[in-house]
Amino acid sequence: MQKTVVVGMSGGVDSSVAALLLKEQGYRVVGLFMQNWDEKDANGACTADEDFNDVVRVCGLLGVPYYTVNFAAQYMDRVFSYFLKEYAAGRTPNPDVLCNREIKFGPFKEYAKELGADYIATGHYCGISHEGNAHRLLKARDANKDQTYFLNQLTQDQLEGVLFPLAEMEKAEVRAIAEKNGLATARKKDSTGICFIGERNFKKFLQEYLPAKRGKILTLDGEEVGEHEGVMYYTLGQRRGLDLGGRQGEEGRWFVVKKDVKENILYVSHGDESPLYSNTCTVEGFNFIPHEPAEKEFCCRAKFRYRQSEQGVLVKRTGEDTLEIVFDEPQRAVTEGQYAVLYDEAQCLGGGVITATKKN
Repeated sequence: MQKTVVVGMSGGVDSSVAALLLKEQGYRVVGLFMQNWDEKDANGACTADEDFNDVVRVCGLLGVPYYTVNFAAQYMDRVFSYFLKEYAAGRTPNPDVLCNREIKFGPFKEYAKELGADYIATGHYCGISHEGNAHRLLKARDANKDQTYFLNQLTQDQLEGVLFPLAEMEKAEVRAIAEKNGLATARKKDSTGICFIGERNFKKFLQEYLPAKRGKILTLDGEEVGEHEGVMYYTLGQRRGLDLGGRQGEEGRWFVVKKDVKENILYVSHGDESPLYSNTCTVEGFNFIPHEPAEKEFCCRAKFRYRQSEQGVLVKRTGEDTLEIVFDEPQRAVTEGQYAVLYDEAQCLGGGVITATKKN
């Protein structure tokens, strides 16, 4: 009997090719487009309309049915409210990770089952293996596009019945397949920016929700060198947008090294990056994939942000879902609110939120 796969269709080339590949593999494919952010542009047009029109074109060409669903209320409640709360506290959250856990593999999966789904699929670059009750999240073949980092919070229930058709594909191959098959999204630019919100002037966007409170910019020695527009608008290691001049006779640039939300002070350094480096971090809310290890301490590799190569670490379990991670080498700008994600050679072992860093 033909199995049904509901594919999360974003209007991009990756989900378009995922749907095509699954149809070629003999599945009954159904497209499902999610609108998770209600906003109109300056001309009064919904910003998701273009993406949905591309979904209609692709599904029409493939001859598969498609539906649309609005999860804007759930997105606001489960993702965006947390996003704002974290920024207000001076941390730097990653909404894409939360969006996957709370929307794409939550309400989306439930809705897909109502449409008769045996499986759900997305255009993520990662792999998965289903071995009995253990569902393992595997790295993609294309290391430059691997997206397991963004899926580190998915539970075993959420990973059950999931397919990732692009696991063994390079991005160039995906575009070539789309081009060969005449898909409307073949040359469409990859989406960037905040999950479902997209590209925009980030500081201006945040100011709509978190009013600016100007304050002092100080060096770590206490010297006042400028004025910031709101501590929450900056992130560790940031160089641009500080509006600070150079120092006479000194080379290098200014960058953010610390944020004090309580006192509304932004700390910066000129040239010397050593204040940005740390040796350990603490992590909360850690989600192990597929299950907790037996060892209280173990060595593996880790990423502390998406665009980073894996780093050697020693992991010490300090509680049910808390860890201390000791770095083999000092790490630059490990940031509170971001995710520490663990890996072995082939798979993602899960991740959790970075709560603090320290130097030895």
